[in-house]
Amino acid sequence: MPDNQPEQMRDILESVRTIALVGASEKPHRPSHEVMAYLQKQGYRMIPVNPKLAGQTLLGETVYGALEDIPEKPDMAELFLAPERTDPVIDSAISLSIPVVWMQIGVINEEGARRAEKAGLKVVMDRCPKQEIPRLGITPGR
Repeated sequence: MPDNQPEQMRDILESVRTIALVGASEKPHRPSHEVMAYLQKQGYRMIPVNPKLAGQTLLGETVYGALEDIPEKPDMAELFLAPERTDPVIDSAISLSIPVVWMQIGVINEEGARRAEKAGLKVVMDRCPKQEIPRLGITPGR
């Protein structure tokens, strides 16, 4: 099971710069949109991923259809997906050597987390960076 210890989350949130948000929504009232906007304000470069919105612009960033379509390797893949839809994305993160897989609150995939950790990725599960940043007193990117 992922180590959701405060020290690991702090290390991740203080070291990552570019986050691919998988399951990004164009609807401002959706949690994924709110979290993306918040993380941008914190100084993170956010790359939205959503096959239905690929090629469009969301909060000033081009939307990509899949992790494999992003021209640069993000430091973290944040998953805003139903747990049963996370396996292919976790496998993509492993194959692309994205250092961190962060599964949003309510997104739990124990087997996928084990695969990612076995491949050397850091995994956080069932947590929200928008909540963890103020809770842990983090100043991102500093």
